[in-house]
Amino acid sequence: MPIPSSRITSISPSGKDGWEVHVAAMTRRNAGEDIVVLSVGDHDFHTPAETVEACVRAVREGRHHYTNLAGIPRLRAAMARLSTRSSGIETPAGQVIATPGGQAALYAAVQATLDAGSHAVVVAPYYATYPGTFRAAGAEFTVVETRAADGFQPDAGAIEAAVRPNTRAILINTPNNPTGAVYTRAALEGIADLCRRHDLWLLSDEVYWTLGACEHLSPRALPGMAERTIVINSMSKSHGMTGWRIGWLTAPEQLVGLLTGFNLVSTYGLPDFISHATAEAMENDYGVAEIAARYAGRRTVFLDAIRGANQIQVRGSEGGMYVMLDISAIEPDDEAFAWAFLESEKVSVMPGSSFGESAAGHIRISLCKPEPVLQEAAARLLRFISTYRRKAA
Repeated sequence: MPIPSSRITSISPSGKDGWEVHVAAMTRRNAGEDIVVLSVGDHDFHTPAETVEACVRAVREGRHHYTNLAGIPRLRAAMARLSTRSSGIETPAGQVIATPGGQAALYAAVQATLDAGSHAVVVAPYYATYPGTFRAAGAEFTVVETRAADGFQPDAGAIEAAVRPNTRAILINTPNNPTGAVYTRAALEGIADLCRRHDLWLLSDEVYWTLGACEHLSPRALPGMAERTIVINSMSKSHGMTGWRIGWLTAPEQLVGLLTGFNLVSTYGLPDFISHATAEAMENDYGVAEIAARYAGRRTVFLDAIRGANQIQVRGSEGGMYVMLDISAIEPDDEAFAWAFLESEKVSVMPGSSFGESAAGHIRISLCKPEPVLQEAAARLLRFISTYRRKAA
């Protein structure tokens, strides 16, 4: 075949994307093997029935047509109300734009703020798609690692040291995937200060904003930040709608206008019936409180089940859908640990190094299973570490 573009071949230049353990586990489970999959953040329960019924009604009402490029008015109004609630900043509909999922929102934000050859700073640990998203824009990026000993809280001084003359943006994620860390006000104020001084965009991935252990603080609410912050959001986690592929960006109105043109050449709008069902789910908070309570309960159950295992340290894990465990005292090679755990106990977890060097020596546990399954997985983990022997170098 003819040569593919360098843009597409550079997205995963190593040929590895960090998901190898998960893919192997799913392959084996699909072949009939009894595998406990704790390596992916997809709910184990269905979308709330009220949302499903809203979608069925929309289909029957003939909502089958092209939609507005930025999202139907009802949907944008609902997204604006949620943006107001999550940030405390009054948000008109002109400051939001709908996207097919949170990843598409991230991709649009990167495309909107970075030219080929420009530079961004990414705070790690990060969601596994971040590097490829910057590569797809032809942009350079520097990863600034947080410290596990600090609960994975970002250090504004370390971030500022990575800023270059061609730096245009900083990307953060709070509550954080994979660590579950919820960034403190002090950490966010430090980042906001350097964004103002260096005239930088702040890309703030807040898709887990309803799943924190405390009140959510969006950096968009800090002084002078509304005009330079782009908030990435999604219905996947908060409303139990992973497969529906609905997300949105909150940004200055002028940028939203430009992004509408981006939607013209990328998504050409969203499905009509899904847009109406999503608007109703937002207007009525279908499932939001129940989902948040469910994950808070699961986090407590799992952490209680491993309490007392003195070879494991819990890092972050204040919010989101995950628990982050430091297993470096047992095995510094987190990928080797994850593969061995899968082979020995039939449980899949994500190696921490998939998300950045600061998470090396850790494993990420997804809480997307019922409490008895999480308790069983914890028991298998304790049994595994009691007999694990590191391979000789």
